[in-house]
Amino acid sequence: MAYERLLIEAYKNDVDVYEKTMKTRNKGLYGDNVIWINDNIETSIEKACVLAEELGHHHTSSGDILDQACLGNKKQERLARSWAYKELIPLKKIIGAYKEGVKNKYELAEYLDVTEAFLIDALKRYKEEHGLYTNLGKYTIYFEPLGVLELFDNNK
Repeated sequence: MAYERLLIEAYKNDVDVYEKTMKTRNKGLYGDNVIWINDNIETSIEKACVLAEELGHHHTSSGDILDQACLGNKKQERLARSWAYKELIPLKKIIGAYKEGVKNKYELAEYLDVTEAFLIDALKRYKEEHGLYTNLGKYTIYFEPLGVLELFDNNK
């Protein structure tokens, strides 16, 4: 499970993780090597997505970035989310899903153990970063519409 793996990642990076009831709309917060996950989150899959983003803040952010009206804070938020997307949905896992016969975004989210919303946001970010597609080895990953093309060598 991704949540347990990320808890180990946090431990290895000297980051304490606590689940507690939060009165705000925040699902998670990071500060001073401590991550709080809202214990109202019902599934470990969603908790993993939140934990990944908060670990992204540990790896990429500095200072108080709660005020998202500030451009610098928005940039740090984007970096943390990008870190989370690459951690939970690396491009090679999309190729692995293709090889396993995954057919749509719902199945892909299930295969990757992420929420559909997290997957959709990750694919949007990858599209912003790479354009409509990117190549990885003998595979081309299309972000819109989502698909994987495998190139074959006819000379073999």
